[in-house]
Amino acid sequence: MDKFDLSALGRTRVVLGTIGITLACVAVALGVDSFNWPTLTPDQQFRAIMVDVALPLLLAGPLTYVLLSKLRQLAIAHWQLSVHAATDSLTSVLNRGAFTALVEAYLSEVKSSERETKGALLIIDADNFKSINDRYGHDKGDDALRLIASSVSGVLRSVDLVGRIGGEEFGVFLPGSSPISAEAVAERIRLTINGAEFLPEGKPQRLSVSIGGAAFDRRLPYRELFRFADQQLYLAKENGRNRVSVSPITHYEGFAAAAA
Repeated sequence: MDKFDLSALGRTRVVLGTIGITLACVAVALGVDSFNWPTLTPDQQFRAIMVDVALPLLLAGPLTYVLLSKLRQLAIAHWQLSVHAATDSLTSVLNRGAFTALVEAYLSEVKSSERETKGALLIIDADNFKSINDRYGHDKGDDALRLIASSVSGVLRSVDLVGRIGGEEFGVFLPGSSPISAEAVAERIRLTINGAEFLPEGKPQRLSVSIGGAAFDRRLPYRELFRFADQQLYLAKENGRNRVSVSPITHYEGFAAAAA
């Protein structure tokens, strides 16, 4: 909830900052003016204290609130630009650059942490997508891509990543996933997309995807992980499409170099 948000995006930070800075201004004004109090009568001291309190409240308070509000607006705008830059505008999942960067960051962290880990990369490709565009038009093709993206996202955990890495191709990264669980996720994705309600021209049109996946239990570069997953995608398509092919990476000559 925003009222408890102490980040640069939250209004609470503006309110607390305004109160804190205003009180500090009051304290400074009282401290500086206190050197004159011994020469003042009690009435003059009271009026001086009132002025020392009132001026910061009337001037510093509103000015500080306006300044901090502007800084909050800048932070929100920066956050929105960051989200926009990392998001595919059509499907609202990560774009290729952001997806690749996040997966590479995860793999780099594993390398630097000196610990073994596991996970999986899935590559999802819409079957016969060109025929959808040719038959129903590109607007309906865009609808199909949005439906596929939402179907994939609905199956995943909060820690998983999904991005659009090509025209009708999506990537899914499953940190900590075993080969068995990665294959189960891939199959759920396939079935979910098969059952999605795609109604171009008011008539149901079945969507299907082929999914290739590579599961790893040691360190390796992203480009190699992607290459293994892409090989599995090729097998899924060669075997008739609307299929899942997920395999563990049992050998890779570059593991030693990646771990160095």
